Amino acid sequence: MAEEPHSRPRRSAPQDSTSPADPADRPVALITGASSGIGLATAVRLAGAGWHTLLSGTDRARLDELADRTGGRALPEDLSKPDGAARLAEAALAEAGRVDALIASAGLGWRGPYARTPSDTLDRMIEVNLAAPLRLVRLLLPGMLERRHGRIVLLGSMAGQVGVREESGYAATKGGLTMFAESLWYELRGTGVGVRLVLPGAVDTPFFDRRGTPYQRERPRPVTAERVAETVVATITTERDRLYVPQWLGFPARVHGAAPGVFRRMAARFG
Repeated sequence: MAEEPHSRPRRSAPQDSTSPADPADRPVALITGASSGIGLATAVRLAGAGWHTLLSGTDRARLDELADRTGGRALPEDLSKPDGAARLAEAALAEAGRVDALIASAGLGWRGPYARTPSDTLDRMIEVNLAAPLRLVRLLLPGMLERRHGRIVLLGSMAGQVGVREESGYAATKGGLTMFAESLWYELRGTGVGVRLVLPGAVDTPFFDRRGTPYQRERPRPVTAERVAETVVATITTERDRLYVPQWLGFPARVHGAAPGVFRRMAARFG
């Protein structure tokens, strides 16, 4: 997914906190899942680089605290509701008039035998991990196309690249998001709107606490949310459009794509 040079946004992100103070002169980022983890770390980095941040999540108190810290605006919304994405897009455009970058980092997981997956948990994973990003892009993309600049950053997962035992539902939602990013990239070539896909392995965030099962594998070792946020920001301000965190995870993903049988034997042996 190598993007052509002429698709770079006309409005480039300020690189330090000395950027203009007027919000109208700053690029605008809408960040989902901003109340914790990767979303929170990304919001802090973007605010430090001069972006005006619109912060969405379900924890209003944490969003307000982050807004005070970064000078952003809290837009609490529950993306597990079918109309949540529409309400959030409407609120974001009402607040800032435009969105220059969408960072879809909200995500839910569950671990256990698929046959025992609670129906409501499965429904919420589908809504938050897959349906909400698709809906948000559909609502915000027309404005980006009209302005001929923008970034769509989707937080995928290695689970969506290679599959993970007892995480079938979660892997399916992230796999769908990967194919959405890949397909949309072809469609948007030359428009000035870039599609970015960030593919972390395990990340040390409250995600594992919320899914009800702690991270138990020896490898890969969890990386910090700040490390993933650094990669997210890099996808906005550079032409790199598909990044693994850590980078070495790109190797097993390539093995899986080229020789899935070999990968399965390796996975069975090494976990």
